[in-house]
Amino acid sequence: MVEAAGRVYLVGAGPGDPGLLTARALELIATAETILYDRLIPAAALDGARADAELLYVGKEGGGESVPQGQTEALMIARARAGRTVVRLKGGDPFVFGRGGEEALALRAAGVDFEIVPGVTAGVAALAYAGIPVTHRGLARAVAFVTGRTGDESELDWAALAAFPGTLVFYMGVGRLGRIAAALIEAGRSPQEAAAVVQDGTTPRQRTVRATLETIAEHVAAEQVGSPSITVVGPVAALAEHLAWTTARPLAGFSVAVTRARAQASGLAHSLRELGAEVVQAPAIRIEAIPGPPLDPSPYDLVCVTSANAADALFDRLAAGGRDARSLAGARIAAIGPGTARALRAHGIAADVIAERSVGEGLVEAVADEAVTHALIARARGGRDALPQALLARGAGVDLLDLYESVAAPLSAETVARVRAADYVTFTSSSTVRNLLGAIGDDARTESASGASGTDGRAGLSAHTRVVSIGPITSETLREHGVAVDVEAAAHDVEGILQALLADAAARVR
Repeated sequence: MVEAAGRVYLVGAGPGDPGLLTARALELIATAETILYDRLIPAAALDGARADAELLYVGKEGGGESVPQGQTEALMIARARAGRTVVRLKGGDPFVFGRGGEEALALRAAGVDFEIVPGVTAGVAALAYAGIPVTHRGLARAVAFVTGRTGDESELDWAALAAFPGTLVFYMGVGRLGRIAAALIEAGRSPQEAAAVVQDGTTPRQRTVRATLETIAEHVAAEQVGSPSITVVGPVAALAEHLAWTTARPLAGFSVAVTRARAQASGLAHSLRELGAEVVQAPAIRIEAIPGPPLDPSPYDLVCVTSANAADALFDRLAAGGRDARSLAGARIAAIGPGTARALRAHGIAADVIAERSVGEGLVEAVADEAVTHALIARARGGRDALPQALLARGAGVDLLDLYESVAAPLSAETVARVRAADYVTFTSSSTVRNLLGAIGDDARTESASGASGTDGRAGLSAHTRVVSIGPITSETLREHGVAVDVEAAAHDVEGILQALLADAAARVR
């Protein structure tokens, strides 16, 4: 069989809000074998990537190239020629100041098949999130998009721009804003015309500075506005005073690192974003199923499910033998907590017993009054022994069914750096502790060898970062690794982490 040639998809990821990713973009991210992504993609854009996808960072920082453009194009071509499905994921739209045209030409010259997937561009979306329409009846019937990153202001026709009868939108121009404003005024644009700059548009960090064309650069400098930013010049900029619709949310201004496996992190990450937090995805573990024979649950009168992952894996084992939820009708079902109960409910099972505390001891207490002769415990490899020992002490037969294991997932140096810069880092299991601290420790040792500093000795975590634990077992593991726990969830699940974060953040801003 001849392997099909690879294909490259130049995909626009939108301006920052992951909710603005198109359905086509999400579909391609979910199926791609290789994803090359830049700095300005939404933080959640890679959440739906395959577990085995090759993720390559090819971003550019501060106007310079951390990965040369030619190298990016060579990587796309090489992976496609190897027969892989490649997504080149770009912030905004590939064809709006995104060098997508250059990359498409390189692919065409190399004989590589490609497809363009447009994205929402920041020049429209960032302004919309700030309450600024780029066109408005009676104010602006046209809009011009202009790059503010030019080697020489003479490259632009300032007279034409000054005379343009509509809205001017400048990308990448905040560093040259004073010269841009002066050139427009000198060419005839009114110095009193409304202007605005929107930084980090559509993200929780978004902020807007409004002034006149004559004073906008002064205001932006005073507010220390940086990149990425969009500048708008025209009467529509004044509408922000009336049309601004985004409101401050309780976690706005805070960054939170999520260390769960990528497949399990989406719910927590989504809730954090809804609360206004900037989410740093740092999947320190990966969930791998443990192969095994089909499961016949008929011998058991009690089935204990110790995690949401175990619930999903349990039904995979049942399905392997042609069984479904009906095969559990003869057993009482116990779930270690509300999250596990929800996972069981998704498979058509309402748990008979739900532990109030999402730890083994909580499940021991929950099943204390259950009549049990033969129990099955569905769990992760290496799970704690509190529950099986308690059941054995009661004279019950106990079978341990190791359904999955948590394995270390590699983290890029960029991700580790973002974790160490975060306001909060959340740990949801002992395995996330061990693997993340291992990655951070390696990075910290590299810094130490190069003479850099910035950690307080807490296993490489920064002194300002507050550590959030899902519960006592995870907290114990953190302390064993020399890390003090700043916040521990009262309810040992995702909702508990959210409530703990909200309370701690509220105390910090008072």
